[in-house]
Amino acid sequence: MVIRFENLQELKRLCHWGPLIALSVIAICSTMAMIDSVLWYWPLHTTGGSVNFIMLINWTVMILYNYFNAMFVGPGFVPLGWKPENTQDSMYLQYCQVCQAYKAPRSHHCRKCNRCVLKMDHHCPWINNCCGYQNHASFTLFLLLAPLGCIHAAFIFVMTMYTQLYNRLSFGWNTVKIDMSAARRDPPPVIPFGLAAFAATLFALGLALGTTIAVGMLFFIQMKIILRNQTSIESWIEEKIEQLKQKADKRVRSVRYKVVEDYSGACCPLSKGIKTFFTSPCTEEPRIRLRKGEFILATRGLRYWLYGDKILDDSFIEGVSRIRGWFPRKCVEKCPCDAEADRAPEGEKKNR
Repeated sequence: MVIRFENLQELKRLCHWGPLIALSVIAICSTMAMIDSVLWYWPLHTTGGSVNFIMLINWTVMILYNYFNAMFVGPGFVPLGWKPENTQDSMYLQYCQVCQAYKAPRSHHCRKCNRCVLKMDHHCPWINNCCGYQNHASFTLFLLLAPLGCIHAAFIFVMTMYTQLYNRLSFGWNTVKIDMSAARRDPPPVIPFGLAAFAATLFALGLALGTTIAVGMLFFIQMKIILRNQTSIESWIEEKIEQLKQKADKRVRSVRYKVVEDYSGACCPLSKGIKTFFTSPCTEEPRIRLRKGEFILATRGLRYWLYGDKILDDSFIEGVSRIRGWFPRKCVEKCPCDAEADRAPEGEKKNR
C-alpha cells in the first residue's frame, strides 16, 4: 500500500495528542538506543556494533513506515450516497442517515471520522484515524514491531548502564561472568557517560519497557480477534448478545418469593442466625431492605442468601422495579400461587 495525500488536510492528523505522544516515544527510544550503542556500548568499528546499529535503524524505519501507513492510507470509507447495484440487496443492508448511503457488510459509522468505515475495527487515537479494511494489516504490523524494537532498545540501555558503571560501582557480583571488552575501550569515549547520560538512558529504558508491555497487550488482543475472523466491534457485539441471552435466561428461571420477615439491609445480620451471619456473600453487590408482605423475583442464590429484584406493586410484572440485591433466604418463602414455584433459581448452590 502506497501513501498518497489527496489533500494537505491529511497532514492535520499529526496535530493530535495521540500521534504526538507515539512519535515522541519512538524518537526518544530509537535516538537514545543509537547514541548509547555507538558512544558507550558497541562501537561501529566492530562487526557486532555495525550489525547492531543497522538493526536499530531497521526497527525504526519499519515501525515508522507501518505507523504512517496506518495513519495516512486510512481504513477505507463507504462512498457517500452509495447503494448496491442490485436494488433488492438493499433490503438486507442498513441505511446511514449521516452519509446518506447504505452500509456495506461489516461496515460501521464512526462518529469521530463522521463516515461509514469498511470493516471497521475501532477508532485509534494513537494514529488519529480509524482502523479498518485498508490499514488493519499495517496497524497490526506496527503493534508487532514496536514491542520487538523496544525490547532491543531496552537491552542496549541495560547493557550501556552496566558496562559504564562496572568500574565505578561495586555490585558484589563476583560470580557473574560477562565479557566487558566493550567497556574497556581504547581510546576512551569522546563523550563521557555522565549523570545526564545516565538519567536520559534510564528514562528511555522506562519508556521502552512500558511500550513493550502496553503495545504487546494490544497486539495479543488484536491477534485473538483476527484469528476468529472478527473485528473488535463484532467481538463486542457478540459478547453483548451473550450477556442479553444470559439476562433473558435468568428472567425465565426467576422464582417469585414472598417476604415473611423484615430485613434491614445489613451486610451481616446477626438476628437472622449464625449461619446467615457468617455466610454473607463476599461481593460489592448491594443488600436490599425487605418488609413483610413484599414480593421478590429471585434469579440466583447461595445456601443461606438469595439475589433478586424487588416488586413494588401487586401486578407482579417483571422489570417494574430496578431495586435489586442480596437478602437472607430465611426472610422469604416461595409464593404458592407461582406456576414456577418448584423451579430453583439459576446458579443456586446447596453448599457455599
